[in-house]
Formats: sequence, structure tokens, C-alpha cells
Amino acid sequence: MKLTPELYVLTLVATATVLMWVPYMASRILTRGPVRTLADPADPTAPPDPAWAQRARRAHANAVENLAVFAPLVIILALIGASTPATILAAKTYLIARLVHYVVYTAGIPVVRTLAFVAGVGSTLMIADAVLGHI
Repeated sequence: MKLTPELYVLTLVATATVLMWVPYMASRILTRGPVRTLADPADPTAPPDPAWAQRARRAHANAVENLAVFAPLVIILALIGASTPATILAAKTYLIARLVHYVVYTAGIPVVRTLAFVAGVGSTLMIADAVLGHI
């Protein structure tokens, strides 16, 4: 299978998603220390993560949940050879939307967070439409 632009973007999305844990874990190490960070994360005696780190963890979980929908559609798109300028734009938009979503969610900016989420969903639906409409 050829590395399509959409698959390349998927690789960038997956790489960004796998790195999204770094800021909140760094915060946890600074807050709890390395030993307590490696211990039970649900330890009720451990100091809580800062609010921004809790939001970053939730944003990361959201990115993983959405990647589970986006990735198979991009792979199917590549397998059936349905790449178009519109699907390339949708994939790029998805990447930007997910990065914006993570940053603004972590920063606690609700309206922009929702708009970024909707842009990502719309991009995913555009790719789904291309897959379903391909004959």
C-alpha cells in the first residue's frame, strides 16, 4: 500500500496523540515526585494533579477516543484508493483541530475547545463520506 497524504497525516495524528501524556505526567512528577508517580495513580494520599494537568489528561483521552474512529476510516480510504484533494484537506483539518483541541482544553478555553472538536468530527465525517461514496 502506498503512503497517501491522509496516511501521512494519520501518522502525525498518532504521534501527537502518543505524546500528549508527557505534559501531565511531567506535572505529576513535579507534584508527587518520581517514586509516587510510579506508584498507585489512585492513591488518595497523593497530592492532586493541578487543574490544567487534569484537563490535559482528559484531552488526551478524548484524542485517543477520536483516533479510534478516524484511523480506520483513513486506512480504508487508502486501501480503496479514494484519496482526493477534499480528503487530504479533511485529514489536515483533523490534525489541526485535534492539536487545537488539546491545547485549548488544557488551557481551559471551553468555546474554542468545542469548535475544535466539531471541526475534527466534521473532518472525520468527510472522510467517512468519501469511503462510503466510493464505488
